[in-house]
Amino acid sequence: MATSRRRRSRIAIAAAAVAAVVLTTGLTTGCDAVNKALDCVQTAEAIADSVTELQQAVEDASNDPTKLQESIDTIGENLDKIGSKTDDADLDKATEDMRAALIQLQGDIQNGDKSPDISGVTDAAGELTKVCTS
Repeated sequence: MATSRRRRSRIAIAAAAVAAVVLTTGLTTGCDAVNKALDCVQTAEAIADSVTELQQAVEDASNDPTKLQESIDTIGENLDKIGSKTDDADLDKATEDMRAALIQLQGDIQNGDKSPDISGVTDAAGELTKVCTS
């Protein structure tokens, strides 16, 4: 009977250890997903702020044309941050669309457009925010 108790005790200890590992793995994975989502939302918010600054820079381009490029650069840096923190296909597509919109905007500016259309950038920012918050 003592052997039976020891065996049950070992089985119980082993089961508890397996349960602890499974629980810890599940919680860690869950926290990683939450952290990635928070990073995405925070970076999307930073991009939204940068887009607002970009809108202001377009309005003030005649006074300080360097602000436009600074805003574009800041958005690009924030896109890099998002890309390094996640491997979500929808997010990758949204960041690609944003980069394409920024490239188009830069081309317009380089071609002498004094009041470039930034709707592509604002639309892409909206999609990026939607992906990060869904």
